[in-house]
Amino acid sequence: MSNVKKGIIAVVVLVVISWLAVEFHRAYEPKSILLQGQIEAEQYNISSKIPGRIASVDVKKGEQVSKGQLIFSLASPELEAKLAQAKAGSAVASAMRKQAEIGARKQQIIVANDQWKKAQAAALLMEKTYQRVDNLYRDGVLPEQRRDEVYTKWQAAKYTQNSAYQVYQMAKEGARKETKQAAIEKERMAEGVVAEMESYTKDTKQYALRDGEVVQILLKEGELAPTGFPVVSIVDINESWAVFNIREDLLPRLKKGTLLTARIPALGDATYQYQVFHIAVMGDYATWRSTDNAKGFDLRTFEVEARPVKPIADLRVGMSVLVELAPSATAQ
Repeated sequence: MSNVKKGIIAVVVLVVISWLAVEFHRAYEPKSILLQGQIEAEQYNISSKIPGRIASVDVKKGEQVSKGQLIFSLASPELEAKLAQAKAGSAVASAMRKQAEIGARKQQIIVANDQWKKAQAAALLMEKTYQRVDNLYRDGVLPEQRRDEVYTKWQAAKYTQNSAYQVYQMAKEGARKETKQAAIEKERMAEGVVAEMESYTKDTKQYALRDGEVVQILLKEGELAPTGFPVVSIVDINESWAVFNIREDLLPRLKKGTLLTARIPALGDATYQYQVFHIAVMGDYATWRSTDNAKGFDLRTFEVEARPVKPIADLRVGMSVLVELAPSATAQ
C-alpha cells in the first residue's frame, strides 16, 4: 500500500473519530431549557347595577377608549317615575317640617285667644250667678238643689276656661320638640330616597374605568340588560404580563425580581426584558417525571408571572413568549 493511500485512510479515520467525539460531547452536554408562556392582560367588564333596556352602545369592537368615555346608556322609564315620586315625597316632608317649625297660623292663634277669653267671661258670669243663688239659698228663698246645680255649672265653666287657655298656649308655642325632630328626620329620610334614586339614574350611563380596547360587545341597542350583566368588555394591553407554568425543580432559578430575556415570535426576532413579580403559592397540575428507574415522583407545576420592563408595541393577548434557561443559570 502506498504512502498516499495510508495518508488518506488516516485522515478519514481522524475525521470519523473527531465527529464521534463531537457528537458524544453534544449528547452529554447539558442543554438549555425552553420555557413557553403566553401574554395576559387586564380585562374588565362594563355593566350596570340596575336593569334596563339598552338605549345606545357608544363604542365599537376594536375601538380604543379613554378613561371616562361613555360606553353605553340604559333607558328606564320606571326608574324616572320612581325618582319623580321620591322628589314629590321629599317636597311633602319638607313642607311638613316647615309647618312644624313655624307652628300655628296667626289666625289660629287669634281664634284660640278669643275662645279662651270667651270661656273666661263665661266662668266669671257663673261665679257671680252662684254668689247670688247662694245668698238666696241662705235667705231660704231657693232650695239647696238649685244652689248645687249652679255651683256645678260654675266649676264646669272654670274647667272650660282652663282648657281654652291651654289650647291658646299650644297655638302660641307651636309643635312639640319631639314632633319637630320627627318632621326633620322624615325630611332627611325623603332626601335620602331622592339621593338613592338619583344614584340609580346616574348608573344608566356607564363610562370607561381606564384606557383600553373594546374586545367584545355582548348586548346591542334595544336588548334588555339584567342587573350586573356585562355589556362591553375592555382589555387594557398596557397592563400586560407573561404567564409561565414552571416545574417545581426549576423554581430555584426563578425568584421575585428575576430578569428574563424573552422572545415573542409574533413580533419578530427582537428580545425583551421581563421581570418576575409573582410566583404561585400553590402548585397546579402534576407532570410525571421519573428520576430513577426504581423510583419516581410527580413534579408539580407552579404559575410564574412576569411583567415587561418597558412597554412593548403591538402586543396582543395570547401571544406566545419564549424564555431560555441555561443549564447553569441561577436566580438573579
